[in-house]
Amino acid sequence: MDERIVRINTAAQFISSKIEGKKPLVGIVLGSGLGKLADKIQNPTVIPYSEIPGFPVSTAVGHKGNFICGELGGKTVVAMQGRFHYYEGYPMELVTLPIRVMKVLGINYLFVSNAAGGVNYDFKVGDLMIIRDHINLLPNPLIGKNLDEFGPRFPDMTRPYDLELIKKAEFIAAELNIPLHKGVYIAGTGPSYETPSEYKYFRLAGGDAVGMSTIPEVIVARHSSIPVFGMSVITNEAHDDYSEDYVNDGDDVVRAADAAADRMSLLFEKLIASL
Repeated sequence: MDERIVRINTAAQFISSKIEGKKPLVGIVLGSGLGKLADKIQNPTVIPYSEIPGFPVSTAVGHKGNFICGELGGKTVVAMQGRFHYYEGYPMELVTLPIRVMKVLGINYLFVSNAAGGVNYDFKVGDLMIIRDHINLLPNPLIGKNLDEFGPRFPDMTRPYDLELIKKAEFIAAELNIPLHKGVYIAGTGPSYETPSEYKYFRLAGGDAVGMSTIPEVIVARHSSIPVFGMSVITNEAHDDYSEDYVNDGDDVVRAADAAADRMSLLFEKLIASL
C-alpha cells in the first residue's frame, strides 16, 4: 500500500480513537494568532500534534499545535490550532496531511483562515477578507503520484471557494454588522516578508492580500471535492510606499490577528450553525 495512505489512515485511526469515533461535519484550520476560535469549542478533546503518529510539529509564531474536536455552533468540528508551513521545511505531503486526515474522519466542509498582508490599498489592519479566489506561488501539493483514493489526477479549480458558503457568510456578517471585504489571496513560500516591489507586483497581478499558507490545504480539499470557505485577517498593510523607517514585524502580525479574532470567530460559529 502507498506509504502516504498508511500515514493518513494511521493518524486518522489514532484521532478517531481519541474522539470516540465521532464524525465531524466541519474541519477548521486556524492561522497565525487566530487560535482563539478554538477556545469557543465546547466539550473539547485536545490532542497535541506531537502525539499524533506521522504528524509534524508546528513551529510558527502564534501556532499552538493542537488538534481539537468538539462542538461549535451546535455541530461537531475538528480544528487545527495552528497549521504547518512549507517554510518550516516540511514537504507539501506533510503540510497538507491534516486535510486528508480530516477527510478520512468524515468532514463535509473545510474552513481555513490566515493572517495576511493587505495589498489592496482599501484594506486596513484588522479588516476581514473573504477569500473568493487565489493565486498560488507555492509548490502544488498534488505533484507526484496521484492519490486516486482521494480524487482525480487533474481536479477542477474553477471555484476553489464555495459560492454558497460565501453568500451565507455575507448575509450573516450583514446581520451582525461585521464589515467584510472580498478578494484574491496570494501565497508565496516565505519565510521572509515580501519587498515593496513584490507587493506592487501582486497588486497589479490582481491580488488583494498576501500570505504564506492556506492554498495548499485548499487544493488538497478540492481534490477531494470538499467545499471550502476561506478568510484572511489583514494584519499589516503590504504596500510599496512605506516610510524609510517602516519594518514588518511577526509579533505585530500576531497581535493584529488576535485583535480581529473575535469577529472572525463569531462569523465562523454562526456560519457553521447554519449548515
